[in-house]
Amino acid sequence: MNVNQSAPPVPPFGQPQPVYPGYHQSSYGGQPGSTAAPTPYGAYNGPVPGYQQTPPPGVSRAPASSGAPPTSTAQGPCGQTAYGQFGQGDVQNGPSSGVQMQRLPGSQPFASAPLAPVVSQPAVLQPYGPPPTSAQVTAQLAGMQISGAVAPAPPPSGLGYGPPTSLASASGSFPNSGGPRMPPMTGPLLPGQSFGGPPVSQPNHVSSPPPQTLPPGTQMTGPPGPPPPMHSAQQPGYQLQQNGSFGPARGPQSNYGSPYPGAATFGSQPGPPQPLPPKRLDPDAIPSPIQVIEDDRNNRGSEPFVTGLRGQVPPLVTTNFLVKDQGNASPRYIRCTSYNIPCTSDMAKQAQVPLAAVIKPLARLPPEEASPYVVDHGESGPLRCNRCKAYMCPFMQFVEGGRRFQCCFCSCINDVPPQYFQHLDHTGKRVDAYDRPELSLGSYEFLATVDYCKNNKFPVPPAFIFMIDVSYNAVRSGLVRLLCEELKSLLDFLPREGGAEESAIRVGFVTYNKVLHFYNVKSSLAQPQMMVVSDVGDMFVPLLDGFLVNVNESRAVITSLLDQIPEMFADTRETETVFAPVIQAGMEALKAAECAGKLFLFHTSLPIAEAPGKLKNRDDRKLINTDKEKTLFQPQSGAYQTLAKECVAQGCCVDLFLFPNQYVDVATLSVVPQLTGGSVYKYACFQVENDQERFLSDLRRDVQKVVGFDAVMRVRTSTGIRAVDFFGAFYMSNTTDVELAGLDGDKTVTVEFKHDDRLNEENGALLQCALLYTSCAGQRRLRIHNLALNCCTQLADLYRNCETDTLINYMAKFAYRGVLSSPVKTVRDTLITQCAQILACYRKNCASPSSAGQLILPECMKLLPVYLNCVLKSEVLQPGAEVTTDDRAYVRQLVTSMDVAETNVFFYPRLLPLTKSPIENTTEPPAVRASEERLSNGDIYLLENGLNLFLWVGASVQQGVVQSLFGVSSFSQITSGLSVLPVLDNLLSKKVRSLIDSLRAQRSRYMKLIVVKQEDKLEMLFKHFLVEDKSLSGGASYVDFLCHMHKEIRQLLS
Repeated sequence: MNVNQSAPPVPPFGQPQPVYPGYHQSSYGGQPGSTAAPTPYGAYNGPVPGYQQTPPPGVSRAPASSGAPPTSTAQGPCGQTAYGQFGQGDVQNGPSSGVQMQRLPGSQPFASAPLAPVVSQPAVLQPYGPPPTSAQVTAQLAGMQISGAVAPAPPPSGLGYGPPTSLASASGSFPNSGGPRMPPMTGPLLPGQSFGGPPVSQPNHVSSPPPQTLPPGTQMTGPPGPPPPMHSAQQPGYQLQQNGSFGPARGPQSNYGSPYPGAATFGSQPGPPQPLPPKRLDPDAIPSPIQVIEDDRNNRGSEPFVTGLRGQVPPLVTTNFLVKDQGNASPRYIRCTSYNIPCTSDMAKQAQVPLAAVIKPLARLPPEEASPYVVDHGESGPLRCNRCKAYMCPFMQFVEGGRRFQCCFCSCINDVPPQYFQHLDHTGKRVDAYDRPELSLGSYEFLATVDYCKNNKFPVPPAFIFMIDVSYNAVRSGLVRLLCEELKSLLDFLPREGGAEESAIRVGFVTYNKVLHFYNVKSSLAQPQMMVVSDVGDMFVPLLDGFLVNVNESRAVITSLLDQIPEMFADTRETETVFAPVIQAGMEALKAAECAGKLFLFHTSLPIAEAPGKLKNRDDRKLINTDKEKTLFQPQSGAYQTLAKECVAQGCCVDLFLFPNQYVDVATLSVVPQLTGGSVYKYACFQVENDQERFLSDLRRDVQKVVGFDAVMRVRTSTGIRAVDFFGAFYMSNTTDVELAGLDGDKTVTVEFKHDDRLNEENGALLQCALLYTSCAGQRRLRIHNLALNCCTQLADLYRNCETDTLINYMAKFAYRGVLSSPVKTVRDTLITQCAQILACYRKNCASPSSAGQLILPECMKLLPVYLNCVLKSEVLQPGAEVTTDDRAYVRQLVTSMDVAETNVFFYPRLLPLTKSPIENTTEPPAVRASEERLSNGDIYLLENGLNLFLWVGASVQQGVVQSLFGVSSFSQITSGLSVLPVLDNLLSKKVRSLIDSLRAQRSRYMKLIVVKQEDKLEMLFKHFLVEDKSLSGGASYVDFLCHMHKEIRQLLS
């Protein structure tokens, strides 16, 4: 198959980038092109007119050999669909072709800016010395010297925390990271090729070996030298290793073929390129997510994170650590993009680092950490500032012997009520500070008084209403019977407060197709009674008494109803459904009962029956990559927004479980769940035998999780910054209050801040998140989280205290909202430009001078390019041919309320080798980088991204391993697409099944397992998740994207 044929949809790399005022816009390498033949391979994609320019002198590129697969199903009728990635459908129908793309001999050159070493450098000025001789260089390679200190052994491939990262460029063609790899090259250095003197290491960045560059005018002849290894100033003494872990380096892998015949390379002189053996940027010489995660675990996993100090950057989300609350909220509740924010808006604009916080107000804590204390101030209620209404917190300053306090947010002086008065000690602190949670902790709760309640009445406990689609599709698939059977036992596990014996939540039941059936399940009845409402245009609730009941009191009637529902509709021929009237009915029922609550909707098809909210099939793949693509993400009609607004006013949250066999317009159906703080679950082509475990697990978790109802959240800040933008699943009727009909422990609200005044370094900046909500027992509460941040006048301090994972969470949400109003290409370009500006500002203002050929990254942001590339390649921003419109809309709304740990693994999946460590070792194996070249055909790997779980089996796995894990005697007998491992009584089987259980326990949704055999058609789906490789939908490999970012940065700096 010719890689240059049938170009995939063009992403923004393939088109001219926006010209920055004052910057020269030229060909890909940032220079005018030479006279070499034009490349047929558009910049990262298929042919792109704007980029068909000749390569700059000295740069060429070979096309990718094999990319990641297309993602998900083209959802036709269920029987023929390709496998649906997010809807996890029937796995026997994978993409038809398992053919590997072959690299063409003599590929055309691909213009790309020469990426200089990603070197990290000191912030002290150190000019590079004269080029060393060839002998000196050889000695340098044998024992690399950092900072002129004693030479340690070569360091690990990933970079530890240390000085700024910079990468040595392989000035040659960079094969894409998908597909076969060249064996490591060795040999003498080229004549004229030089290393600059090693940079001095300094805490803010990562040092790598000095750049390997050619002086202008030098022609490359002879064998190229070895690719420079990465260096970390703080980790001497380990062999460079392929998978980012320590140990002996691995040689080339037998199953990945030899170097490509005749791949084009270049000379660095203008004129036609000289044919030469290719040299490439070593993937081990660029920052490794695995190494950074591993280093953080080793450095910060053993000690508790104590929150007493202002502006501390917490350990990474991938590190297991304990939190001790000593005055600032735990990072489980709030994570920031930076913990040291610029003092002025000009400085913030210059750096372009978004200032945002990802807040998870009801986050679940590990058992070793205490839940927030509940403070009861009686009828007077919580103490607040009279002017800005901020709640009492550890940062408030008591003055005048404790009779007054100064607000830390607005500086207003307030009187202390007599009942709250306490004397101060010699430091000016109240003597009871450590006895009061609100004066000593970052997170705590207040019991709210009646003034905080709707209509000045205390709330009654919430209700759950189960609304079940009983149309032909739902009954035929076995869904209705499965659900009714499960609800009989699940109703015993409704959420309850603390030590309560039974849940205070009442339940009700509705079934529907194109009419609605309400059920009276009053405890005094012998049998349930059905009432039918066929006028769906004017929805009302036909009964009040007996609709919402206590489970224990009405258990016999409820059980009888759940037995009868599957029988009543067993012979239905009704295929049409309504949707909006169902939500309307549930909301009206809660309104009549004067309580908040949640609707659980189980729905199968596009609502085409005549009724309010009727939808038409508007799925149109031809809109992809056009200006009208955004309409695919927008709801069809405004009716659902209006309905959502009414639901929020009533405290009616909607959780939607979808079971589509074809297009159902997720973009429109998810509007109400999205705006009410609910969740959407999607099971494409649902089959009981394949999907029941996943559905029931999600349902159990969803019904049992603790939820706050009828909630309002406000974020207050100290003078100088203010909250300006919000992302997540909620509704806003004004610019400050986030309204949530329901909020659970998995949902986050992301808040962006902007300057409205100057900050000062001494005072720092403060955030206070206050959430008012009704608990599951009907108690009105206020949950408060406080966080103090540092402020800086030096850009270096900003870059030293950023958190890349949170930055990516914010950028993904920003982009995913952007697709509602802008073309996808514009959104992608905006992300790339912002990332380039962040890194260019660092290069210009914080890194010491060095050759423009070096890519220098701040230590805290060295993974920004690889993670950003994963966001750019995601289904929403760059769909493969197999990804359905519904899948894209589903992922878009899912990511909107993900926390930082979820986006981290979603965009950069974890790949765990299962057969490398001894069988007796039961700890989780160390991950390897998400690239095909890390797979060995003699091993088995587990890959997870929070939604999907794959078990990849190499074709040469030992027979004993196959027998132990699958209970069959050879690789060929393993069933591809298997979703359950057999329970076998041996160490390996127990270890792998236990690892799968522990991964599932860490995630908020059940991950269905899919066994993928090497060279099988399902492997295309699996390879889509190997995010460091080039993807079939046109996404760049990590190496290519790093080159592209470097070119963008150089362009900004020129």
